[in-house]
Amino acid sequence: MNFLKPGGILAPPAHGACASGLAHAPRGATAFIVGIVFAGCLISGVLAPLALAQALAQPASNGAASSQVQAPAPSAGVQSQTPTKSSPDQLPPPVPYSQAPETQQTAPPAAQLPTTADQLPPPQPQIHYVNYEPIKSIQGYSSSYIPLDSWVYPAMMRLYSLGFVDTEFLGLRPWTTMSVAHMLDESSAKIRDSGNDDAIAIYAAVEDEIAPDLHIPLDNEYGHARIASIYTRIMGIAGTPLRDSFHLGQTDVNDYGRPYAGGFNIYTGFSAKAQYGRFSMYFRGEYQHAPGWSGYSPELALTLARIDAFASFSSVPLPGNTTIPLGPISAANRPTILEGYVSMHLIGNEISFGKMDTWYGPAVGGGMAWSNNAENVYSFRINRVEPLYLPYVSRFTGSLRYDFFVGPLKGHNDPVSPWVHSEKISFKPTPNFEFGFQRTVIWGGIGHQPVTLGTFWHSFYSISDTSAEEKYSRHDPGARFSSVDFTWRLPYLRKWLTLYSDSETHDDVFPITAPRRAAMRPGLYLSHIPGAPKLDVRVEGAYTAAPAGNNHGGQAQYIEVIQRNGYTNNGLLTGDWIGREGKGGQAWLTYHFSPREWAQLSFRQNKANRDFIPGGTTQSDIDFSLVKRLSPQLEFKGDVQYERWLIPIYKAGLQHDTSATFQFTWYPPQVKHF
Repeated sequence: MNFLKPGGILAPPAHGACASGLAHAPRGATAFIVGIVFAGCLISGVLAPLALAQALAQPASNGAASSQVQAPAPSAGVQSQTPTKSSPDQLPPPVPYSQAPETQQTAPPAAQLPTTADQLPPPQPQIHYVNYEPIKSIQGYSSSYIPLDSWVYPAMMRLYSLGFVDTEFLGLRPWTTMSVAHMLDESSAKIRDSGNDDAIAIYAAVEDEIAPDLHIPLDNEYGHARIASIYTRIMGIAGTPLRDSFHLGQTDVNDYGRPYAGGFNIYTGFSAKAQYGRFSMYFRGEYQHAPGWSGYSPELALTLARIDAFASFSSVPLPGNTTIPLGPISAANRPTILEGYVSMHLIGNEISFGKMDTWYGPAVGGGMAWSNNAENVYSFRINRVEPLYLPYVSRFTGSLRYDFFVGPLKGHNDPVSPWVHSEKISFKPTPNFEFGFQRTVIWGGIGHQPVTLGTFWHSFYSISDTSAEEKYSRHDPGARFSSVDFTWRLPYLRKWLTLYSDSETHDDVFPITAPRRAAMRPGLYLSHIPGAPKLDVRVEGAYTAAPAGNNHGGQAQYIEVIQRNGYTNNGLLTGDWIGREGKGGQAWLTYHFSPREWAQLSFRQNKANRDFIPGGTTQSDIDFSLVKRLSPQLEFKGDVQYERWLIPIYKAGLQHDTSATFQFTWYPPQVKHF
């Protein structure tokens, strides 16, 4: 439970009457410990209002008591020392300067004031403080998720690696506006006292970004709505790009599965949000245009179908298979919902329905378990958006967060329209270390198994091995994948270096139990360089090809014997773009002009094994991007990428393509209150 206050965005009430909204009182629990969930909810539901009442009553009672205290009367025979008004005749004569004590010194000369604007010091970013207003608890208020492509995430990640925002969970994204406010509030004093100009600038910028969602009147009905952004993006591509992360590679990654092809691609849209009490909604839609392209030849499509164990065109109609783009591919001209959902806040949880972002893992180049590489899934979701402290348990594990969603997948045709559910729990035993466990199951589908509550529950609790007879029956528990990740601010370098890793495995309990079969994405982030505090470096490696030559012809990761379209939604991998049996990595060098503005140079490479794709694949690209605010409400993004690839099964010889992207985004400042 938190309150707005003069000393920061949010803060616990005075006198310690109520714990912070992050982790000092039990207010929920993980979906994996059902009994503790309800116990925590009941405890928080009873204690929180009582603590709030005590917090609000305490200052009032103290004020009343202090108003009754009277100054003591002077004792008899003692003259009051209080000065009274006197006539000039009653004043003592002034002491001449010559008779002044020798210890008296003349005042120093006044400092020379600047005479021109050029002599004024440059303005410094500061942590802003809002004027005090009577505020009631915001613990029960809902707030929408911040989109994954927002500048807030790299800014908050950098702030964490600078040694602040210790309550940040990097492995569970997105975050809500209110949860980010709580992160900042917990670190406001630490940031203010640090004297770190970059940290203070990030704090001030993020505070300004989320401020419109935090002003809540006390005595009136509260609610607000606004247009969050209006944008248009133009991407021109010269050459033949790749758009097949399930097999050959992907040129434009982690971009919501937007269509693209050689020529001019245009995306124009807007986002809007609204909040009323414990309810909120968010919508982002756009009109997409992408040119048509030749697609794969029948020979290449058949080869890939055999790799995926699709027997032939007759047994599986490939024109309906989005993971194998059999040509020709028509131009895309369509309105699309990127995100659209409604949410209700309940005891630290956001319960949502619709289409929303998901990213599991601490990396930024890709998420082994889930990312925004493909189109978002329509789902029902329960997300513990605030860190939770469990009595006894959290003494060892620290605070925790959990997330769960379930929904249908698109673009699958063998079987048709399966469903997916995914659940993750993350722990933070120390401010510098976080680890998490995740599980994804794809089950059901027309032609294999009905999607019912019974089949869902069976896929949810089943962790045992499956016989062939069970696998091909209505009792199939589904295609099961699990992941483990961690984030660690390294000792002696807490404000400099962060080490992290993400891993995934198929049909094993956890990757750490089968390291020779696991996929991994380790990374290292240097938040600033000595002598260049605005420059940071990030490096990540990735592989899904098993080490030591223990390969499986592309059958080990992101695919399964029944779910042949695998870990995809509408044709693209929902996990890491590295693919099914690939290895490669990424590196970024970023100069930050401000928290909202930067210039970045990056490199990416990916190779697929020959036992998976005949002849193998090699893909390399170098990218330069620039983000600049032309005004407080107008943003420009520019990006130029040069790519080379060698895929003999697709096109003979070395191929290359170049893309240039320009985007303008307007952030309207108007907010409608109701």
